[in-house]
Amino acid sequence: MAKGIEVAERGSFSAKDYQDPPPAPLIDAEELTKWSFYRALIAEFIATLLFLYITVLTVIGYKSQTDPKLNADPCGGVGILGIAWAFGGMIFVLVYCTAGISGGHINPAVTFGLFLARKVSLIRAVMYMVAQCLGAISGVGLVKAFQKSLYTRYGGGANELADGFSTGTGLGAEIIGTFVLVYTVFSATDPKRSARDSHVPVLAPLPIGFAVFMVHLATIPITGTGINPARSLGAAVIYNQDKAWDDQWIFWVGPFIGAAIAAFYHQFILRAGAVKALGSFRSNPNV
Repeated sequence: MAKGIEVAERGSFSAKDYQDPPPAPLIDAEELTKWSFYRALIAEFIATLLFLYITVLTVIGYKSQTDPKLNADPCGGVGILGIAWAFGGMIFVLVYCTAGISGGHINPAVTFGLFLARKVSLIRAVMYMVAQCLGAISGVGLVKAFQKSLYTRYGGGANELADGFSTGTGLGAEIIGTFVLVYTVFSATDPKRSARDSHVPVLAPLPIGFAVFMVHLATIPITGTGINPARSLGAAVIYNQDKAWDDQWIFWVGPFIGAAIAAFYHQFILRAGAVKALGSFRSNPNV
């Protein structure tokens, strides 16, 4: 009986044999001649615009609903939990909508990590980051256009290091938070995992959205949670105050370091280790 199960398992695994796709070219000028490339840029721009519009409005709305100067209920509004849900929920929705068009990055740190893993070319990575930053600036610009007085009064949703926390703490929060996000992206979108566990439906946007949600719960009190350089830049450009600009480097250096560590960990430790482990458990190396 046990032998029959072993044979069945071996047969089912071999039926799902998998080979990694080739790495993306470092420079792929041919992409510039394809409509699908520009369609992907438009998708990244619009998705990041919508992401910033909804989330920054949520932040400002919460602050206005709990403003002690207006004798508002300090426990009113959506709370930090609601803000975290807004960020995580929007990422879930937007990644689901754009994954088939652009890959649903919506974050320069994610794009950077995927570039290091050779999932996208340098040209695509750079253009995605430009589209994401422009989309973020436009999204926050819409918030200010519709709610100018509230936007200015309640900080414009800008990321700043909170009082009482050191620069090292803020940088560490951004590094670890982005690591969690990008590591989740790699794991949720790993085609080998889909081939191996094809009997288990995987909805990649769901764990990615939950990763954003959980990181926000942990780091909103420290940095307001960046983990997305486009989000931080868009808010800083429109808000345009010294504190937001002084802390801006934290929200680029931290996420890029976190993304690089996540790419290295997944691609060179987990994936390489998995291949070696698979071989070590086989009695016949030719199977």
